[in-house]
Amino acid sequence: MKRTGFGFRSLACAALLSAVAALLPQLAFAQAGPVPPAIPAAKKIFVSNAGGDSGLFPSPFSGDPDRAYTQFYSSLKASGQFELVADPADADLVLELQLIAHSSPLRARPDEVNKANGAPDPLPMFRLLIYDRKTHYILWTFTESIEMAYLQKTHDRNFDNALSALLMDFQALARKAPAAAR
Repeated sequence: MKRTGFGFRSLACAALLSAVAALLPQLAFAQAGPVPPAIPAAKKIFVSNAGGDSGLFPSPFSGDPDRAYTQFYSSLKASGQFELVADPADADLVLELQLIAHSSPLRARPDEVNKANGAPDPLPMFRLLIYDRKTHYILWTFTESIEMAYLQKTHDRNFDNALSALLMDFQALARKAPAAAR
């Protein structure tokens, strides 16, 4: 019997596509993409304060809209891993820090939030953009969500934890271990 009909070809294509699809998750994470060389080579950094969305200070977070910038800058300076410069023209990299709070209405129940359907994350988050100063291109971006809380001190602790995680993300990418871990 000759098998040249449409059904056999469709079955063969489906089998081939299924085999390739089964391998894709393994192939997609087999090798990480390269880190732009400007990031680990950076010695001088300018930290840019892109601000924070309104309605976050003094509640739920204590302080003012510059709190994130001040803490991030101070922590990066205290690490001693980079020279922080006052002018972006003198920097190798520009780090732009922003606190974002989505303006979409919160859902009644957390289980109704579904990113697959396009619903945004209702939690405030930090975004750190890393720019190459020479080309002005974004080289990398990190985001860290600030966990939800009910008490002011817990909001503040979660704020601090997310900001610390963002700094550690950057340091890991730059392959510069924190001073305490050396």
